[in-house]
Parts: sequence; structure tokens; C-alpha cells
Amino acid sequence: MAVMAEPRRGERDATVISLVGVAHYTSHMLQLALPPLFPILHAAFGVSFIELGAFVTLFYAASGLGQSAAGVLVDRYGAHRLLVGGLAVLSGSILLAGFASSYWLLLPLAPVAGLGNSVFHPADLTILSHRVSEGRLGRAYAVHGVSGSLGYATSPLLVTFIASIANWHVALMALGLGGLAVAALILVNRPVLDYAHIVAAEGTATQRRTPYLTVIGTPVVLMAFGYFAMTSFAGSGMQTFSITALTTGYGLDLQLATLGLTLYLVGGALGIIGGGVLADHTRHHHRVAMSGIAVAALLMATIAAGPGLGTLILPIAAAAGIANGITGPSRDVLVRRAAAGIGIGSVFGFVYSGFDLGSSTAPLLFGFLLDHKAPHAVFLAIACSFALGVPTVMQVSQRMIARGQPAEAD
Repeated sequence: MAVMAEPRRGERDATVISLVGVAHYTSHMLQLALPPLFPILHAAFGVSFIELGAFVTLFYAASGLGQSAAGVLVDRYGAHRLLVGGLAVLSGSILLAGFASSYWLLLPLAPVAGLGNSVFHPADLTILSHRVSEGRLGRAYAVHGVSGSLGYATSPLLVTFIASIANWHVALMALGLGGLAVAALILVNRPVLDYAHIVAAEGTATQRRTPYLTVIGTPVVLMAFGYFAMTSFAGSGMQTFSITALTTGYGLDLQLATLGLTLYLVGGALGIIGGGVLADHTRHHHRVAMSGIAVAALLMATIAAGPGLGTLILPIAAAAGIANGITGPSRDVLVRRAAAGIGIGSVFGFVYSGFDLGSSTAPLLFGFLLDHKAPHAVFLAIACSFALGVPTVMQVSQRMIARGQPAEAD
């Protein structure tokens, strides 16, 4: 049975990668459904930007808390079941948000949607780690990352377009219904994503019994958590309030500001594609990750220092997206190696909860900056967050070498 495990793992690579990619695309599209509507909701509900930021904070706080638990459940019960349920809960919450007639009816949906969102990273990446052949794993992570970036990139355009021809209620309902359709697709194809027979054949089922505190207490996992927290803080600020900052402080109209965010996110997707190929052909994943976020930090600092840049902001934002995107597949390879012998789902669940920690705290700061008429400080804070992520990657690499993992050694 052990001899047959690898061919069976690789025989459906394209199908597995495609299904996981569609689910990840949908989750990111739904995550970013509300922030592009903040200028409209600000006027419609008569609330401040920090109050609107609280919706995002509650969403990512619930997602982060739920993600650690989801990682444990993935290791115990399998990822495909959680993937269907999480997508249904997230989609249903966005659908219901379209019916909200006040801010206080909208706000309680944030933690519910966040819990639905919590399953995706531990479930997606565990499925890919078990179901995709080793030689394609970097590119599988790249497709996963690209699909998420494309979800972020298309969501602002889609939701604002629907809102412009109908209203914001219809826009949210449409995205929610689309998400439920994808949940049905995953449900029908869930046997393709089941990896229980592969785990049994490879003799790795004992990983599920590793104590959770042992998993999250390893220094390499803690450093990876810090990396995700810093880079997601920057990314959340860009995704949530860059449009508002560009319209209020840089003289760009709503369409150009939205294009700036879209170019950043599309650039991220392009960077991930190149980063996936690079991850399958390099031994120094830490260098890729450190270099990419360092360049992104410098480019964001350039935007912060140049209020008169005008439309030059657009290519700078695209370049920053590319630099940050290149790091994604190498980052996930580092995390997978950190998970060696201690449970892939639990590790991905915990370190990606750092992603949610950064995403949940960022909107409050950026909303505060905008409420106090400091749009340029938004991009300075983004640059600082990227820069703070560089030493965490260095520590991850050093810890892995200390554990005797030579793939990252010189």
C-alpha cells in the first residue's frame, strides 16, 4: 500500500488544486465584500469609519479564534467536511448582510462570517499537502495564493459595479448567493478532496494525536505566527482603507483609487505565480520571503512620502503587490516544513490565526488615522508593518536550521 500512495496522490492533482482554488477565491471575494462599500455605508448609516472598521475587526477576531480550533478539527476529522461548512456559513452571512437596514443589524453578522472564514487556510493547505504530489506542491500553493489574491482583486470591482447599477443590498446578496453555489460544488466533489486513505498508507495518522500545546509552543511556529501577524496587518490596511486614503489624501477619484487597490492585488497574484515556480526550484525560501516584503515596505514608504505622486501611485502599488506576492509560496513551504511530525492542520491553523490577528487589529488603527485626517499615515503604517515582518522570517529560518532541516541551510 505504501508503494501505491504517491501515484494515487498525484493522479488528480489538477482537479484537487482547481477545487481548492475555487473555494479559496470565493472566500477572499466574500472577505472583501463590505470594505469597498464603506464610503456608501458611511453615508447610508451615518457612522464613522472606525465603526465600520469594527465590522472588519470582529470578522477577523472571530476568524482568528476559530482558525486555531479549525486546525485541530482538520487533523482529527478531515478537511473536506469543514471546507463545505465554512463556505456555507460565510456565504450565508454575506447574503444576510444584504438585507441589513441599519449598522446594528449588520454588525452581529461579522463574527458569524468570521467563524465561517476560519476553516479555509487549515483545510485548504492540509488538502493540498496530502493530495498533491511533492514535485507540484510549490505551484499548488501558488495557485491557492493566486486564487485568493484574485478574489481580493475582483471583489471591489464586482461589488462596486453591482452597487452602481442596482444598490449595495443587491451587491451583497449576489456575492452571497454565488458563494453558496460554490459550496454546493465542493459538496458534490468532496470525495476527490478526501485524503484519509493517503494518511493511512503513509503511516502519518499518529500525527493527529500530538498535543496541541506542543504544536503551537515550538519556537519556529511562534515566529511564523509573528510573520503572519505583521504582513497581514499591512495587507488588511491596504485592502480595507487604501481606497478611502487615496480619495481623501491623494486627489484620486473613486474609480482610480479602486484601480490602485486592484492593481496591488493583481500584482500580488502575478507575484504568487512567479513565486510558486521559484518555490519549487529554490532551497532558500527564507531569502525569497525576506526580500519580497522588504521591497514592499520600501514601495509603500514611497507612497506615504509622496502625496503629489498622482497616478504614479498606480504602478507603485502594482509593484508592491508583486513583491509581496512572490513571498507567498515560499512562506507556505516554510510553514509546512515547520509542521513536520506535529500535524499540518494544527500548524497552519495556528500560524494563519496570526493573519487574522493582524487583520482584526489593523482596521481600528487605520480607521483612527482617517478619522483624524491622516491618510498619508495609512501607507506609512503599512510600510512599517511589512518591515517588521522581515526579522520574523529570519528567525523562522534560524530555528529550522537549529532543528536540523537542511533545506534552508546555505
